[in-house]
Amino acid sequence: MTWLINIGAMILAFLLMEFVAWFAHKFVMHGGLWTLHQDHHKKDHGGVFERNDAFFLIFATPAIVDGKVYLRTRGVRNGIADVRIWIAAGITLYGLAYFLVHDIFIHQRTKWLRNTDNWYFRAIRRAHKMHHKHLGKEDGECFGMLFVPLKYFKKTAAEA
Repeated sequence: MTWLINIGAMILAFLLMEFVAWFAHKFVMHGGLWTLHQDHHKKDHGGVFERNDAFFLIFATPAIVDGKVYLRTRGVRNGIADVRIWIAAGITLYGLAYFLVHDIFIHQRTKWLRNTDNWYFRAIRRAHKMHHKHLGKEDGECFGMLFVPLKYFKKTAAEA
C-alpha cells in the first residue's frame, strides 16, 4: 500500500508543478523578473544561452540543496523511501519534462524531436507560439506548458 501512496504522491506532485510553472511564468517571469525573461521573447538573443536560462538555477538550486540535506539527515527508512522523496521525484520529473518539451521540442535547441507530428505536441507548439507573439510582459497568454487551452487542440484537430 505504501508504494501506491508514494507513486500517487509523485504523480500528483508532477501535475501540480504545471500550476506552479504557470504561476511562476505569469507572475514572476512576466512580473518582477521580466528583465531575465525578456530576451526569451526576442527572436535573436545573441547566442546559445539567454538570460532566461538563469531561471533553471533559480528554481533548481533550492530543490537540489534541500534534497541533499534531506537525504543526509533522513535517507531511506526500512527500505521504503519517505513520501517526500517521491514528491521530489515528481517535481524532478516535471523539470525534465519541461526541459524536453520547452527547450528541446518547442524552441529546438537541439536537433532532437524536430519532426514530431503528434496532435498533442502540435497543440502545445501552437499555444507557445501564441505566447511568444506578445513581445512585452503584458497581454500574454498561454503561460502553461503541458496543459494548454482546449482551443489549440481543436485547431490542431481541424488541420488533420
